[in-house]
Amino acid sequence: MKYSILAASLAASAVASPSHNHHHHHHHAKKEAAKVEKRAANVVTTVVVGPTATQYVLDGKPVDPAAAKAGLAQGEYVIVGETQPTYVPPPPPPPAPSSTSGDMKAQFIEEAVSTAPASTSTSIPPPPPATSAKPSTSQAAPKSSAPAQQPSGGTGLTANFPSGKIPCSQFPSDYGAVALDWLGTEGWSGIQYVPGYTLASTVINEIITAVSGQGCKPNAMCSYACPAGYQKTQWPQAQGSTLESIGGLYCNADGMLELTRPSHPTLCQQGAGGVTVQNDLDDSVCTCRTDYPGIESMVIPACANGGASIPITNPVESDYYVWDGKQTSAQYYVNKKGYSAGDACVWNSAKDPKGAGNWAPVNLGVGKTADGTTWLSIFQNLPTSTALLDFNIEITGDVSSKCSYINGVWTGGSNGCTTSMPSGGSAIVRYF
Repeated sequence: MKYSILAASLAASAVASPSHNHHHHHHHAKKEAAKVEKRAANVVTTVVVGPTATQYVLDGKPVDPAAAKAGLAQGEYVIVGETQPTYVPPPPPPPAPSSTSGDMKAQFIEEAVSTAPASTSTSIPPPPPATSAKPSTSQAAPKSSAPAQQPSGGTGLTANFPSGKIPCSQFPSDYGAVALDWLGTEGWSGIQYVPGYTLASTVINEIITAVSGQGCKPNAMCSYACPAGYQKTQWPQAQGSTLESIGGLYCNADGMLELTRPSHPTLCQQGAGGVTVQNDLDDSVCTCRTDYPGIESMVIPACANGGASIPITNPVESDYYVWDGKQTSAQYYVNKKGYSAGDACVWNSAKDPKGAGNWAPVNLGVGKTADGTTWLSIFQNLPTSTALLDFNIEITGDVSSKCSYINGVWTGGSNGCTTSMPSGGSAIVRYF
């Protein structure tokens, strides 16, 4: 049966203080339905969540909700994405005020769909996330206590990458990149085909996201993972014409990999440091970062076995990706215990379709701002997921306020909390 691609958009309004504006944008990837994408955003001080409404879109045109629901029920449509902004409330003021008052950082996440949303909306209950042509009725598989198996590789972290000298068919593991073999994209964390791109491009109008079984080939941006505690350095200055993020090395017309930020000749770099995940559980836990800028799927693993610690990247926002004129931070997905990287660091998890990957229970945001402050947020992955974490979290160390999720209860807010760490400090995101 031939299925039509249907996008479901659940829009929410947010009101911020006049000094910090947050604008929501929906992204359009042409010619192929890309996965739903996630986006970080900027600083706000006061947030009010407004009503939500569901919109259905087919080929860029609105679809009557009743017709959409009937088509879904008959298997004629496939939902490929949802736009569902969520937030964590700003934390209380820091205990020691400075001469210049600082605004608390709220971690926003925006999911973008592969089709522009309709201009009008109708209030109906949102459909469940679709992982296949027909809704899944299978239950999550039993959890395993096997080691998390953090992917190996990433040698040559300090070696300069020989731009234009390595074929696109050769994954650059000798220059710091870590292959994510479970994704089926030849080790790359994400691939975006950009047939109209040139070095002179200021925007990129055509973006086609690769799927499993496809690889890095001419006229593609090929994104990659780095070892835990490191992040990629490469993304082109030109970005999507409707504000899609694009990242990675460029596979040129000759089939050779080129740097997209020659000012950063190594493929991976550390951030500000100072942030560690400490897993005090008996089982492994995977904390999965979004491939950003890029396809923005949560595939970059930081998997800690029981009793182990692992660094997570704390981007220095002044030397990190700028989206629509705004500095951005790192976004992570905290999965349930006992899941491997292949179970957790994916968009759709076969092991737990409604409780892992994009539907992991909890999000974590980390980033260091220009004043030297590192902001850390943990918050429920609402409304995307109703899954609950099967362990506790607390952020300890040199932090300004208590931030935790213990026995299903959040400190600092009903669905999450945010705290800060001064320059030179250290923070532990503890699982127990």
